[in-house]
Amino acid sequence: MFKGNLRNTLALFALTWLINAGALAQSKVDKDGFINLIDGQSLNGWSIIGNGSWVVGNGIVEGNKAMGYLITDQSYKNFIIRAEFWANEDANSGIFLRCQDRTKVTSDNAYEVNIFDKRPDQNYATGAIVDVAKVSPVPKAAGKWNTFEITANGSHFKVVMNGEVTVADGQDAKFSQGPIALQSAGGVVKFRKLQIKPL
Repeated sequence: MFKGNLRNTLALFALTWLINAGALAQSKVDKDGFINLIDGQSLNGWSIIGNGSWVVGNGIVEGNKAMGYLITDQSYKNFIIRAEFWANEDANSGIFLRCQDRTKVTSDNAYEVNIFDKRPDQNYATGAIVDVAKVSPVPKAAGKWNTFEITANGSHFKVVMNGEVTVADGQDAKFSQGPIALQSAGGVVKFRKLQIKPL
């Protein structure tokens, strides 16, 4: 009798856990199929690399000290990213795609969608993919909230900033998948939205 009750109780507990886990997973996906990568209250799902200072709160993740990265615990292959970010005039930042080394992120081992208005080589300043797709004219990010929509599908890349296409069809096949990273390499950068939709 006791064993039967215990078995029923455990089964009910397991069923309840599965239902709650399913509801939680569904709540993270919006109506367009996008999943939130930042919650603005914690760094759950991310790891810190380097010496950057990351401040989290009030719905925002802020990087304000060089040199460091946040990198996702999960790896991604083909996807669309939607981001909202703010940068000051001296900001040197970027969103890195398909990172190949979780301990050392660079534009040599990942695809960097740049946020760097003052980059010396303006060909790969804000809105460009460093060493893959140039941008002209260079959109300016400083002092305002901006949006990115970044598509990585196989060897093809597209970047739209504030509704304007900055990279129409960048092409490169070096890296097929990997984590996503956010950079803090000078100045101040803030992210209040970072969503991903696997393709």
